[in-house]
Amino acid sequence: MADLMIVPVVLPLLAGAGMLLLNGERHRNIMAAVNVAATLALVCIAIVLLRMSDASQTGITQVYRLGNWPAPFGIVFVLDRLSALMLLLTSILALAAVVFSLARWHRAGAHFHPLFQFLLMGLNGAFLTGDLFNLFVFFELLLAASYGLLLHGSGLARVKAGLHYVVVNLAASLLFLIGVSLIYGVAGTLNMADLAARIPNIAAENRGLLEAGAGILAMAFLLKAGMWPLCFWLPMAYAAATPPVASIFAIMTKVGVYVMLRLSLLLFGHGAGASAGFGSNWLLLGGLSTIVFGSLGTLASQDTARLGGFSVLVSSGTVLAAIGMEQVGVTGGALYYLVSSTLGIGAFFLLVELIERGREPGADMIAVSRETYGDDEDEGEEDVGTAIVATMGLLGLAFVGCALVIAGLPPLSGFIAKFALLTAALHPSEMRPGGADSAGGWALLVVLILSGFSTLIAMMRAGIRSFWASPDRAVPRVRVIEMAPVMFLLIICAAQTVQAGPVMRFMQATAQSLHAPDDYIRDVLETSGQNTRKAGGL
Repeated sequence: MADLMIVPVVLPLLAGAGMLLLNGERHRNIMAAVNVAATLALVCIAIVLLRMSDASQTGITQVYRLGNWPAPFGIVFVLDRLSALMLLLTSILALAAVVFSLARWHRAGAHFHPLFQFLLMGLNGAFLTGDLFNLFVFFELLLAASYGLLLHGSGLARVKAGLHYVVVNLAASLLFLIGVSLIYGVAGTLNMADLAARIPNIAAENRGLLEAGAGILAMAFLLKAGMWPLCFWLPMAYAAATPPVASIFAIMTKVGVYVMLRLSLLLFGHGAGASAGFGSNWLLLGGLSTIVFGSLGTLASQDTARLGGFSVLVSSGTVLAAIGMEQVGVTGGALYYLVSSTLGIGAFFLLVELIERGREPGADMIAVSRETYGDDEDEGEEDVGTAIVATMGLLGLAFVGCALVIAGLPPLSGFIAKFALLTAALHPSEMRPGGADSAGGWALLVVLILSGFSTLIAMMRAGIRSFWASPDRAVPRVRVIEMAPVMFLLIICAAQTVQAGPVMRFMQATAQSLHAPDDYIRDVLETSGQNTRKAGGL
């Protein structure tokens, strides 16, 4: 069981490499089967890893040392509740996206399936790695795969958005290297646990350089997370992507959020000495600004896909603001919200094309929107199948479900997430009287209420335009294989609502371990122990 934690990296690597050896056109069905099977296996493995992490009293279940080299000299993978949660969220979203793509989108270009697995390898590695250098390696791997996936399907709009996306992320990679270099020059290590142990003892004359490196590193991940004012590239890129790619991209911004959550509490938590709380106020301010910008964007969006892109910004901004408040209860509520909003937005990106498909009479193959793709027609796509029974009713029901989750309205999980987050932010025992926490909590309350209201207005307008404003629209022809992934993600959101108690308990336990990282540091840095496993390397 100890070796199971490396499988989320090795399995997609082997699956992707194996599919590259096959001829794309002749063996497309075989590659699709391999992709689905590997992704389904990742879901099962992630569930087992999540149960393992939750069964541990400290939340640290395994430290996998490649080559059996001890930290900080060797490469380590660390499994705790947070990394296990992100693995499961990624695999669930990936399964829905890849099943949806089988209807037609996986035939829109070459190498969709291997690129998809390499993307999962990069994401899973980023969530599991225990040092900054390998975080950079996995960061670059997932970015390289995302470049190809964003361009999948070709078209002028995708190429234009793809070029912007590549340039922006190359700049983020450069910032990443500069920040890591400065941190290594001061601390002499890149292992996260070792850094956390050394930072309190950094000399005063070197602390400014350390914090400068941390600030530059944070800029790289905040750019990826989509924090204002570094987010102008995101709505256009996500709207231009094909529906399954846009859906899996909903987790891409959460990589930046994950790293900020991990490093801010591990390196600059209460035990960081003079650097404790470094950058937290900026995170709070930036998160609130991102929510405001995303909310205005949802109101201004006349295109349903762009509405989804701006909703991603609201989601990222909410979690970033919660991280900046540095409160255990707020962090637990933010984790619940992160899962709920990511699933809801992922389902919404898949739903967009199905809704837009029949807006013009006889237009069965309309792409995500004319605003995104211009007047170009789809490149040789074949019919997607016969219309299922009560197509418009199911699409309408799914649209309402997505709107409730994204806007944070009852009775689905989005409301419970915001309620838990705001309750903790305004709880007297969590606030320092007269401090920034009090003002931050009330500011978060106002901004979240207004963002939910703006999202509701935007969703109502999009729903009226899609379902009521065109009485002569054709009924879209939708396959069960396209509708099933959307309903699958919404059912998980409903299950998260029904099981809110156990889910919130897990989130709060995760938050507790993040705010008290002593167990994490001790388990990673111990030179021997039951959790050590020998591996030959990758």
